[in-house]
Amino acid sequence: MALGTLDRSLPPFFNQGPSVMSKLVFFGALSLFLMVADARFQVTRPIRAAIATVLYPVQWVALQPVHAVQNGAAYFANLEQAQSDSAEARKKLALQSLRAGQVEQLTQENNRLRKLLELREQLAIPVMVAEVLYDAADPYTRKVIIDKGRAHHVDLGSPVLDESGVLGQVTRVHSLVSEVTLVIDRDLSIPVQNVRTGARSVAFGDASAHGGGLELRFMAPSADLQEGDLLTTSGVDGVYPPGLPVAKIDRIDRRADSAFARIHCLPIAQVTAARFVLVLAPTGAEVGVGPFSR
Repeated sequence: MALGTLDRSLPPFFNQGPSVMSKLVFFGALSLFLMVADARFQVTRPIRAAIATVLYPVQWVALQPVHAVQNGAAYFANLEQAQSDSAEARKKLALQSLRAGQVEQLTQENNRLRKLLELREQLAIPVMVAEVLYDAADPYTRKVIIDKGRAHHVDLGSPVLDESGVLGQVTRVHSLVSEVTLVIDRDLSIPVQNVRTGARSVAFGDASAHGGGLELRFMAPSADLQEGDLLTTSGVDGVYPPGLPVAKIDRIDRRADSAFARIHCLPIAQVTAARFVLVLAPTGAEVGVGPFSR
């Protein structure tokens, strides 16, 4: 049989129902109708809402792995950022604390320098400003080293003051530096006068006291002394000008078994914290006065 004579039509068994073209036209028209109706009358909104409500749990369960991965990545990123911010904050806090400490130190030094300048103007004798470099190496003495020496015309025996009172006396002079023995050193003594009573005495350094102090020796138990009395230089030694604050009486021990009272005093000057000091020219004629500058 020739191929051209073959019957290509579908068997009667497959020809049931409408044709494919009819179905295409019908469903196309139905789709167009539904789109127009939905656009004009929103007829499918309730259907979509119902379907969305039914499918929401399924969508929620399906999205949980994605959210878990995203939240985990965000957690580690935030943790790293928080650690970085914390380290930066600690660094800034340390810098601010350091700057605050420096500002406080500079403020204190500025106040002390102002007081030194005011004291310098009040004194009627030549003075020079010096800076304390370091404490002396001898652990059994209370001495400091200042940055002025023989080249700056510092004389042996020159009184040394800070902004509060008498700090000590120059006991050794080198070319560029000098050694100052503090008032609390056991080898230093200063003639003093009680401002309240006018009585004169001698104050000796007492480094054995807590923090260092001075002691009035050879004072009778019946002497008119009170705790808080201010002691100033008497000027009778020809070294210290009269009227400079030296110490305050801190404790009086009148012992019955001794002919003398034990009187402990606290120095007015900052003997352990002085930074800038005034070096005075000695007032006595027996001690040469160098060419100090005001």
